[in-house]
Amino acid sequence: MSERLLKINPSLAIEVRKILDENKAERHIRGGMATKLKYGTKNKAS
Repeated sequence: MSERLLKINPSLAIEVRKILDENKAERHIRGGMATKLKYGTKNKAS
């Protein structure tokens, strides 16, 4: 998809790539926060 967008609209492809790279870099942090929230609330309810 990114190759196709690069041919169709290069400026938009650059913006999209920046967003995707940022999300990829932060993915592990969001996953850890979700896990902490999930198991943190279970322990408090028990």
